[in-house]
Amino acid sequence: MAFAGLRQPAQFRDVTRAHVIAWREQLVGQGLANDTIRRKLAALSSLYAYLCDRNAVLHNPVLGVKRPRSMNREGVTPALGDHQARMLLEAPAEKTLKGKRDRAILELLYATGVRVSELVQLNLRDIDFKNKLLRVFGKRRKERIVPFGDPALKALKDYLGVRETFLMNAPATKRDAQPLVLNYQGTRMTTRSVGRLIEKYIRLCAGIHDISPHALRHSFATHLLDSGADLRDIQELLGHARLSTTQIYTHVSMEKLIQVYDKAHPKA
Repeated sequence: MAFAGLRQPAQFRDVTRAHVIAWREQLVGQGLANDTIRRKLAALSSLYAYLCDRNAVLHNPVLGVKRPRSMNREGVTPALGDHQARMLLEAPAEKTLKGKRDRAILELLYATGVRVSELVQLNLRDIDFKNKLLRVFGKRRKERIVPFGDPALKALKDYLGVRETFLMNAPATKRDAQPLVLNYQGTRMTTRSVGRLIEKYIRLCAGIHDISPHALRHSFATHLLDSGADLRDIQELLGHARLSTTQIYTHVSMEKLIQVYDKAHPKA
C-alpha cells in the first residue's frame, strides 16, 4: 500500500501488473533474498485471490508476474529412498517385546507422517482399527484424521499383543492404561526417548547417513507425492497451516507450488 500510494481499500482495484512488477524490482533493489521476494508476491496474490472471490476487485494483478529464481534450500531434511525406508522399518527385532513396540512406532510414523511429538501423545482410543484411521492432535491442539495401511495395522496389533507386559512394570500409582506407546517403566514415552530410539536404528542401517528422526515424516510426504497424491491432500495429512511448508517437506519447486495455487484459484 505504501509503495503504490494506496489510501483507501477501494484503491486496490487500481493496482495493475505494472505496479506489481515495479514493487518486485524495488524489493530486489533492497537486497532481499529471492525466496523472501517470492513469498511476498505469493502473499499479495493470496490477498487478491481473496478479494476476487468476494467481487471486491475484478482481477489479480499478480498472476503472470515472474518470480525470482528460488534459491537452493540447504539443510532441508532429506527423505529416505524406498529401500532405505524398508530397511529402517525392518531394523527392530521381530520377536522381542521391545522390537514389536519399536516396529509399531516406526511403521506408524512412516504410514501417517505424524510428528514424533504427536505420536507420543496418542492414546488407545485415538486409533480406529476397523477403518484404519488415526486421530491426531497437532499444533495448537488442531485435530486431524489420518489413514494408515495394512503394514502399520499389523505392527500395531503385534505390539498391542505384548503391551500389557510394559504396563505391568508401572507402579500402581503411575499406571495409566491410555497411552499408546509405553516405555519399560510402563509410562508414556517422551519425544526425546522416541527420537533416540529412531537414531539408534538409523545407525544400525548400513547406507543411511545424515538422517534425522524427522526423516520418516519427510519420506511419508515425498513418497505420497511421487505416487501421484495431490499436494493439498498431503498438506491436510501433515497438518500444515501453509502449503509452502508442505512444499519444503516434499522438495517441490516453487514453480510446482504456484501451479497448485493457481489450480485452486483459477482466473475469473
